[in-house]
Amino acid sequence: PMITLATVPPFQQMAAGGMVATIKIISYAVPEADVERACAAGRGAIRFAQPRMKRAALIVTDIPGGVGDKGRDAIAARLEALDVELATVRRVPHRTQALAEAIADCGEELVLILTGSATSDPDDVAPAALRAAGGRVERFGMPVDPGNLLFIGQRGAQSVIGLPGCARSPALNGADWVLSRVVCGLEVTGADIAAMGVGGLLKEIPTRPQPRAPRAPSTPA
Repeated sequence: PMITLATVPPFQQMAAGGMVATIKIISYAVPEADVERACAAGRGAIRFAQPRMKRAALIVTDIPGGVGDKGRDAIAARLEALDVELATVRRVPHRTQALAEAIADCGEELVLILTGSATSDPDDVAPAALRAAGGRVERFGMPVDPGNLLFIGQRGAQSVIGLPGCARSPALNGADWVLSRVVCGLEVTGADIAAMGVGGLLKEIPTRPQPRAPRAPSTPA
């Protein structure tokens, strides 16, 4: 207990110059043999996965009166932080066939989909379009808030991420956790996403209505 090692959480995305861990000796001194044992126990405990993907495409679907490609800058900034170029941005109508054709036309190794209407069902426009384009949906929905309406899939060698609407904001959300792993070539399974639920409540939204707001006890009639 006199030799401590504190690290950032697992899969933490790090920027250049960021602090990954601190090592402290609590007492004034410890035996050299204890230091050697601690070094041996900790060897190989920290690994750094570097980005492997270099180019991404963003497909945005339009609905009448929708927000268009709002959020493009936030998504581009996320990719830039991972050393990935947002090489293609395309807007298509919010229809399965139109989106499927856009996915099929993408040549980038990472395809991001941002829909004008919330994707709230496994057979909704975006997941259906991925399947229609010859891909598959690996996982729909994640226990991270904000970020519940994410889906992830594959089309040949391409990784496909259906972004939740909160990705339009630069604030941390569940898509960030998935995006960083995918870009670094780390497998993201359905079980991995399910496990993100512990610690997955990232931020409450103040505008949410009841039942979150406290209510006075009801009085029997």
